[in-house]
Amino acid sequence: MYKNLEEHNRLVNKYLKIFFVVALYWCTSILTVFVNKHLLSSDAVNLGAPLFMSWYQCVVSTIICFAMSRLSRKYPSVFTFPEGNPLDVDTFRKLLPLTVLYTLMIGANNLSLAYVTVAFYYIGRSLTTVFSVVLTYLILRQRTSFKCLLCCATIVVGFWLGVDQESLTQAFSWRGTIFGVLSSLALAMYSIQTKKSLGYVNQEIWLLSYYNNLYSTLLFLPLIILNGELGTILAYPHLWAPWFWAAMTLSGFCGFAIGFVTALEIKVTSPLTHNISGTAKACAQTVIATQYYNDVRSVIWWTSNIVVLVASAAYTRVKQLEMVQQHQQRNTATLKA
Repeated sequence: MYKNLEEHNRLVNKYLKIFFVVALYWCTSILTVFVNKHLLSSDAVNLGAPLFMSWYQCVVSTIICFAMSRLSRKYPSVFTFPEGNPLDVDTFRKLLPLTVLYTLMIGANNLSLAYVTVAFYYIGRSLTTVFSVVLTYLILRQRTSFKCLLCCATIVVGFWLGVDQESLTQAFSWRGTIFGVLSSLALAMYSIQTKKSLGYVNQEIWLLSYYNNLYSTLLFLPLIILNGELGTILAYPHLWAPWFWAAMTLSGFCGFAIGFVTALEIKVTSPLTHNISGTAKACAQTVIATQYYNDVRSVIWWTSNIVVLVASAAYTRVKQLEMVQQHQQRNTATLKA
């Protein structure tokens, strides 16, 4: 069936690599959500300061990026990290709009997770695709096909159905739901702004991550004060406990690892596969959360999740087919020319 054993082994190794990378993304992403939720609202920790946790995650990510930058200079054959100066005033000025969106995205994300259940977390942040389509038209003036708009409309229906069903439970929080929507909006705006901002850092994603996390550590400080978290932090009974800072550092490492494994999965597979993987991961995460927290949900609640998941996957597939068609049309036009 195969030309030779070497080709067969190469194909097996390729599939195994893809499997382990996808599994690594799933485990890292799900672990991050559960660790953050445990820090924010569990009986054992119950920090009650989501923006402070966001700030510390940015601090940990900044330290990791700084260490990698130094190690790449000293051991270039072992570590690789793009060259750059985060203290350059012109770079800071150009990246500030993106960093503001990055700060809002992380802050709103953790604020949402502090108030909603992990089971509802995906539904609460499911409007990113819808906002991306709207903002792409408003900012870039790019129209979207009817099929994509139909997928977006279905996502909105699933979202409202999920909110309606969640509102019937004691765990429902309008504040958490609103923060989830704001996080989706910030993520959509961040994705659009990233394409422009990458030009300021020579298209280096890791350098952009380094700068964003460093600048966000400054932007989070006034937000922590405005949100009234300073008194909460100072009055926290476990503030100087080693296990608390170990858990916070683990959360920071998870936050950094998400960026790494996401880029790795896209590199090993494709953006389409990553989106499908993320959708399937969200489904698994919801199931795990309902089992872990003993959440009993209605059939209609599960239906809302299925509607959002299927519509999101359909949108990804439609966009992929449209990109293939556009590519073929450009090739045909080039050949005719």
